[in-house]
Amino acid sequence: MGKYDDKAIVITGGSSGLGLETAKLFVEEGARVLITGRTQDTLDAAAKELGGNAVAVRSDAAASADIAALADVVRAEFGSVDALFVNAGITQFVPFEDMTEEIYDQLLAVNAKGPYFTVQKLAPLLRPGSGVVLTTSIVNVLGMAGISAYSASKAALRSMTRSLARELLPHGIRVNAVSPGPIDTGILDRSMPKEEAEQTKAQLIADIPMLRFGESSEVAKAVAFLGFDATYTTGAELAVDGGGSQL
Repeated sequence: MGKYDDKAIVITGGSSGLGLETAKLFVEEGARVLITGRTQDTLDAAAKELGGNAVAVRSDAAASADIAALADVVRAEFGSVDALFVNAGITQFVPFEDMTEEIYDQLLAVNAKGPYFTVQKLAPLLRPGSGVVLTTSIVNVLGMAGISAYSASKAALRSMTRSLARELLPHGIRVNAVSPGPIDTGILDRSMPKEEAEQTKAQLIADIPMLRFGESSEVAKAVAFLGFDATYTTGAELAVDGGGSQL
């Protein structure tokens, strides 16, 4: 028997990276998992990898209509939910002087507005005793160049973790955050020219006390802990960052 047999879990942004790795952990331990993503090909590949205990739903994390529709799909598939991992997000490396209103709005819409209304729409489906986990970031407590708007969106999520934890406490729902440092998901290689990506990775590693990138599996374990095992914890943020925000 698996640790999460008969559990129903929703993961936004679950078709790649941290979300997919977390979905794998839960599926391997017997849970049914519903993942979302914006790209159908990536979703199809993730669903194939996860197998029959996974449902993949195309959903834009920043679109109100998609969030409302997602709640309907979750209700139809699961009825009720044991854990919600609100992980969908985007990163843009833009120096402050080059930031545009369009990029700023997009970052805040996907990374802050989307999670807020995702929790709002799915909260009625969460069972008493369930856990919500939001993905924040090491940058919500550290000043890093080139990602000021992204950092602001993650700081908003950190504040949201506390306020939603208080709001949902009467319903028996815990709300916590996982705060990753540099994790080896390949996002830098996909979003930067090769030479710039290598320089950025080298600098990030040098700034982390453990002198390495984290693994997606290490974040997934933290999400599982906050979602299920941390039964006397709410409003907290768990740093999974090699000591980067603490030492």
